[in-house]
Amino acid sequence: MIHRKAFQYKGKDLIEKVIFEPPYKHEQVFQNEGCFLFFREAGIQLISSLDNFTTHGNEAVLIRCGTYFLDMMKGMDNKPIEVIAVHLFPDLLKKLYAKELPELIKKREYNKETQVIQSDHVVAKFIESIEFYFENPSFVNEDLLELKIKELILLLLQTKNVNSILELVTDLYSTKTVSIRKIIDLHLTSNLTAEELATLCGLSLSSFKRAFKKEFDDTPKNYINHQRIERAKELLNISDLHINEIAYDLGFNDALYFTRLFKNKTGMSPSTYKSSLSS
Repeated sequence: MIHRKAFQYKGKDLIEKVIFEPPYKHEQVFQNEGCFLFFREAGIQLISSLDNFTTHGNEAVLIRCGTYFLDMMKGMDNKPIEVIAVHLFPDLLKKLYAKELPELIKKREYNKETQVIQSDHVVAKFIESIEFYFENPSFVNEDLLELKIKELILLLLQTKNVNSILELVTDLYSTKTVSIRKIIDLHLTSNLTAEELATLCGLSLSSFKRAFKKEFDDTPKNYINHQRIERAKELLNISDLHINEIAYDLGFNDALYFTRLFKNKTGMSPSTYKSSLSS
């Protein structure tokens, strides 16, 4: 992190502008809040117990409550990544929409996946206005911040992302639980450590390992590696991807390690295995 500015509301950071130099991996806990994130000019991978997706330059995303790992990828130009974050606290939304929120929730259409908000004109104009206030912070007070939050919600409700904002609002009024199996299945190829997986499950490392053993009758490392090798065998059979590409797609940073692991599990190297399929 090389630069950060923030506007506070009732003692909490409400709107932030942060500049990161990639590659950068950061754990962020959005406890009992949603968040609108806008990423300028570069991509970022967001990983949580419910989501695993990638945004690209000049896209935004609405995310639910929970713990996220933000993996900022190093691009060809190696430029810093600018992120604008607007925190959506339930208490503030309830204050601003005392009567409207229940009606919005009734009208929502269910959509279980977080939606990326592409460079929509109204969103771009909102970001421009936020940039103006960061350049002129003397204009900012809590009344203005309330207006900016309400403006953001109203703008998003008029875009194609209406389902996403309605889902977020609903999530802020409810508590969700996700099974350890769903979390592991979602992140088999995310290259997360056992500690990071434990965090997504809301468990200590020791509790996570016990819960994992009970659910899968195996250790996290053995189970995840086994599942990755099985997927590798499928990809070698049905695709023309290079072995290094397969290794990367399955969450291995080191292609040589992937090759050694594959040979240890199957008795042959990936290239030999692929050749055997056509013989």
